[in-house]
Amino acid sequence: MTLINWEPYFMKKGRRRVDDVYAFSQYIPMSVDKARKVIDQIRWRSYEETLMILELMPYRTCYPIFKLIYSIAANASHNKGFNKASLVIVKAEVNKGATMKKLKPRARGRSYLIKKPTCHINMIIRDMSYFEDFRQYMRNLSENDQRKVVFGLQSELFCITE
Repeated sequence: MTLINWEPYFMKKGRRRVDDVYAFSQYIPMSVDKARKVIDQIRWRSYEETLMILELMPYRTCYPIFKLIYSIAANASHNKGFNKASLVIVKAEVNKGATMKKLKPRARGRSYLIKKPTCHINMIIRDMSYFEDFRQYMRNLSENDQRKVVFGLQSELFCITE
């Protein structure tokens, strides 16, 4: 039996969930497009799978992202007591940061502007062990019944928040 993708229905804007851990890394000296190329590969993957992917990718942008993911998992296990094996990257976004500018001296007293872009990375990791019983229940239902359950819970404003 196939499972429908029901998790986005329970994501409320502006609320912090109990099973989420947030991390932000700012002013990383790399292009937004280069960072997005790596971030798109790891979104909605487990923590262990993400570490393996980042270690094997040949890009320079992988190291700061690796450090951020390692840090967020350490925070999740230390502060909230989550198991690292059940962590999943729910949200990973890259935003443009400030551009560092400096002048390079050229011939005849002229100077050219060198622009070095920076980016900000926001990540949310979620502990999926909370949903294991619910997933087992949903696997036994037909796809129609799965939709009814999801929309019923959504109409009751079911959300795990602090």
